[in-house]
Amino acid sequence: MSATIFKHEFTARLKSVLIWAIAMVLLLFFFFSLYPGFSSQVATINELMKSYPPQLLEAFGMANLDLSTLLGFFSLVWSFVMLCLAIQAGNYGFGLVSVEETELTADFLMTKPVSRLQVINSKLLAAICSLLVTDAIVYIATVLFILIFKGDHTYETTPLVLVLVSLMLFQLFFLSVGLVVSLILKRIRSVTPYGLGLAFAAYIINGFSGILGEVKLEYITPFKHFDAAYIIAHASYNTPLVILNVAVSLVALAVSYWLYLHKDIHAVS
Repeated sequence: MSATIFKHEFTARLKSVLIWAIAMVLLLFFFFSLYPGFSSQVATINELMKSYPPQLLEAFGMANLDLSTLLGFFSLVWSFVMLCLAIQAGNYGFGLVSVEETELTADFLMTKPVSRLQVINSKLLAAICSLLVTDAIVYIATVLFILIFKGDHTYETTPLVLVLVSLMLFQLFFLSVGLVVSLILKRIRSVTPYGLGLAFAAYIINGFSGILGEVKLEYITPFKHFDAAYIIAHASYNTPLVILNVAVSLVALAVSYWLYLHKDIHAVS
């Protein structure tokens, strides 16, 4: 690993990390601030939900939620947090090495006394550390807002911890898939459409996996691999899906390394 490249990459993302972290804190504050009023009307809300088609509730992951509990409400909020942080991870994955070609600095970087392996190791570690900083702020904000707005409601800490800890593995999927796709494509001029597309595609598939019960779409969407409602209900992970998620991430990273180490770097003409 090159400390210089790591420092440059991590520093370059600090503004992005700060923006994402602040956005997540505000999102969590907004939803949790609604909980005291929401919990006082939960019986009415549960009755209202029964009037909605089961397919609609399945699509939004609300079919098995017990909204009368604090963690049931939290799992609903968490689905929006996951979508936002999937976009962040996807953006970092798509931009990890493609930015060098977009900004025409790839050949300049390759002339430095560092190997390609050092370059990609440094960039990948910087991206992971950037995600960990965001996640740490999200963890703190989540626990803080739960303590502030929970009132007299109690909750089990184990499911909550499991949901929070799963966030990094969840983001690693989007980071690794974004990276391998960026290396397959010739040039990515803007990472945002790709990051949004990957995150929303996985989110939509997650919705259809609930509607089409017989079709095993949950195998291909990380939103189902780390479904907060499942984790809270069972106080454990869905082990086969988690193993599948980690395996896909590791394979994507391995393929990314192979592609990057053998990739033709085009010089500035």
